[in-house]
Amino acid sequence: MKKLLSLAFILVLSIVLAACGSGNESSGGGSKESETTKLVVGASNVPHAEILEEAQPLLKEKGIELEIKPFQDYILPNKALDEKELDANYFQHIPYLEAQMKEHGYKFANAGGIHIEPIGIYSKKYKKLEDLPKGATIIMSSSVADHGRALSMLEAKGVITLKEGIDKTTATTKDIVKNEKGLKFKTDIEASLLPQVYENNEGDAVLINSNYAIDAGLNPVKDSIAIEDSKSPYVNVIAVRAGDENKEAIKSLVEVLRSEKIQEFIKKEYKGAVLPVSE
Repeated sequence: MKKLLSLAFILVLSIVLAACGSGNESSGGGSKESETTKLVVGASNVPHAEILEEAQPLLKEKGIELEIKPFQDYILPNKALDEKELDANYFQHIPYLEAQMKEHGYKFANAGGIHIEPIGIYSKKYKKLEDLPKGATIIMSSSVADHGRALSMLEAKGVITLKEGIDKTTATTKDIVKNEKGLKFKTDIEASLLPQVYENNEGDAVLINSNYAIDAGLNPVKDSIAIEDSKSPYVNVIAVRAGDENKEAIKSLVEVLRSEKIQEFIKKEYKGAVLPVSE
């Protein structure tokens, strides 16, 4: 009798354990299906963070929770990415990314280009670039990575001429071989402060990146006296640590940002001050 009771007890216990195991597996499977991937992306306020906010619901549909961390400068987002405080950042163009990797030894990768922010020249004293007088002072940012871009635009507008055969993305004022107006360049001001410099009417003209111009309430298309065209190679990208560009969540982020819905948002919201890479 005792043997029969023991066998019965063992049988019941086996059934209970099997049921529990089955329940746990089912629960685990359900949890896996509802599992979301979190992405923390650093971005400058305008337009990057705004574009990411527009992408949040689209990413949520793909099971990705996007957390946006805003930055006001060009140094900390790459430092935070390198220290694994971020999964990606979205604020910089390709030449700047490459310069940062070379200078700091960062092992980053370009996961995909999203948009171009044409750099513009602003002046409270003159309405056209041609009106700048001889010896005029043009103020640029202290970021060396911006100098080649600014000087290339001035060359394209016929204001200066750079040396032949150089990589114009890394050009400096020392590469100017023709400067008929004798323009002077001031390059010691942090990029985010340039709108304030413009408002204070310092210098004769100020070169301002569109993200800072928009953030300060300027319309790059209407308020600048000259602006870069859409053929600029300075594409703003999603930057990640090397190897992470192959992660599905990062691929989905780039895919959503390049989607028709987000590209149309960029066109409508910024009216030419920010251009989708498809253009």
